[in-house]
Amino acid sequence: MILAHQSVPLSRTELRQRWLRMIGDPVLADIPGKLELNEKGSLELTPSNNRHSLIQAFLAAELRIRLPEGTAFTECSVETAIGVRVPDVAWASPAFMRRYGTTTPFPAAPDLCIEVVSPSNTEAEMSEKLAAYLAAGAREVWIVADDRPIEIFDASGVRDSSAFGVALSLPP
Repeated sequence: MILAHQSVPLSRTELRQRWLRMIGDPVLADIPGKLELNEKGSLELTPSNNRHSLIQAFLAAELRIRLPEGTAFTECSVETAIGVRVPDVAWASPAFMRRYGTTTPFPAAPDLCIEVVSPSNTEAEMSEKLAAYLAAGAREVWIVADDRPIEIFDASGVRDSSAFGVALSLPP
């Protein structure tokens, strides 16, 4: 599927419709990596990385264990002001799940959104995603990189620890 480049941001409805067409497109189904749709409707691809995948699986498993009352996701789609974004890991409370179920993409961000920094990510991109998830309703956003401790943010800024009571160290 070829998606035309737009010069102006698409509406939430247009983004949602484009996203739903994308996830049903067999040409895009075999692309190895994470696809996102920016606010202008252009595809963005992050190539697969095995360390990234290991961290993603570790975080999702730990959230399932430590916060069993909610639902842990890997790569769920979320409507944001900067397009349909896909946090690497997310956790949703029972109230979020009752409200949205498995709506694709989610019209709001789950309670916790986690981005695992890839070699191709920039600080500016991570800051933009952090702000977008918080603006879309996330209670907390974690930025996870191999070269520094997990960074935890809420609407007030940097936190010393998670309001969810979860403290994690990355696997070696």
